[in-house]
Amino acid sequence: MVKKSLEGLSLKTLDKTRTAIPTGLGTSIPVSNSEALNKYIRNIDAMNRKTAYEYYHRLTSFQDFITNSYNATLNDIIKRINQGLENPYDTLSGYVAYLQTSYNISTHTLKTRIITAKNFLEYYDVDISPRKFKLKVKMPKVVRQSKEALSKEDITDTLNACSDIKVKTYVMFLAVTGMRATEALSIRIKDLDLKSNPHTVFVRGEYTKTRTDRIVFLTEEITQQLVSWLNYKYRTRRVCHSDKQTGKTITEIRTPDKKDTDLIFAVYQSKEAPNPKNLYFEFAKLFEKTIDSMGKGDREDGGNYRRRKITLHSFRRFVKTTISDLGYSDFSEWYIGHSGSTYWRKKDSEKAELFKKIEPYLTFLNIHQLERQGADIQTKVEELEELNQALRNRDKMKDDAIAQLSDQVMTLTARMHEIERKQQPYVS
Repeated sequence: MVKKSLEGLSLKTLDKTRTAIPTGLGTSIPVSNSEALNKYIRNIDAMNRKTAYEYYHRLTSFQDFITNSYNATLNDIIKRINQGLENPYDTLSGYVAYLQTSYNISTHTLKTRIITAKNFLEYYDVDISPRKFKLKVKMPKVVRQSKEALSKEDITDTLNACSDIKVKTYVMFLAVTGMRATEALSIRIKDLDLKSNPHTVFVRGEYTKTRTDRIVFLTEEITQQLVSWLNYKYRTRRVCHSDKQTGKTITEIRTPDKKDTDLIFAVYQSKEAPNPKNLYFEFAKLFEKTIDSMGKGDREDGGNYRRRKITLHSFRRFVKTTISDLGYSDFSEWYIGHSGSTYWRKKDSEKAELFKKIEPYLTFLNIHQLERQGADIQTKVEELEELNQALRNRDKMKDDAIAQLSDQVMTLTARMHEIERKQQPYVS
């Protein structure tokens, strides 16, 4: 076997050598020169486009391994294994070693690529025993790092550090709704319902992990922030551009067209709606710049290729932890979009009432609102204390009346006994 060292090359670098061919797969998924890979991806694509895209990029590294180590194609290696000329466990073990030496990837990423390659071979009738796979294909163990949820103070500091209203609105939206980053970027203007109480936002199932539509409640604070952002986004502004014919600079006053189908967080709208996944990379970079400016951009292991300690997903953990700590664990599962919560079957009115109790804990900058809600709560407490005191006074009056009646009954009973005694005949 001949192994070509690819150390330092990323998957994106390798993909540049491939040509994307527009076929039934769609232009967003590149096409390999392997028919076996294309057929497998078409099958996955029929179920989920995002999964097909991810599987394609995982399997391209497997295709490179087969090419460099066996001087063969994926079609060839499948035939050899099914004919008994190659051992699938040896092939997958070799792939583990190849990924460790040729790619700078995490242990978790390595395991997902091995499992995807295993599923790919099984799709083409390669018999792989789970027991033998566990015994013969050894993979490094994943070191799971404990991750703490952000505190409310951390989020407040982050929001105050956001100089861009677009980024500030997006970060606050994540910290209130607990949505996944791409879910939030898929929200359109028409998905907002500002007439309901509390306000809500509709999340389309095609962008959720569970593939299920759901409604998420909004705090008064994030509603005001969204309105401010949309007013800024569609404001009338002075635009300068160069005339193609004369080359002169032309200044115009323009007001962007506002459509209900526009994505809330997309700045530029075209005839075709922007891809939320592409928007994610833009917002991730802007967010990283923000936390770097705060001095909180540390990475998990201090390396150059690992994720940061604070990411856009950290806000989802904050929402889950905050609601659970308030004693509403089942509600937190429903709120962030997990399918196992019992609250999927609750009435909307019950969910809304529960959210109103949680809202102050998901409010960050609107101090006046918090003070007003605190005053309302204090007023209700005082009212309850007055009612409680009135009930105590009423009970005391009842006790006094009962005691007085009891004394009167005893007095009347004694007098009756006295009268009966006097009426009895005298016996000499």
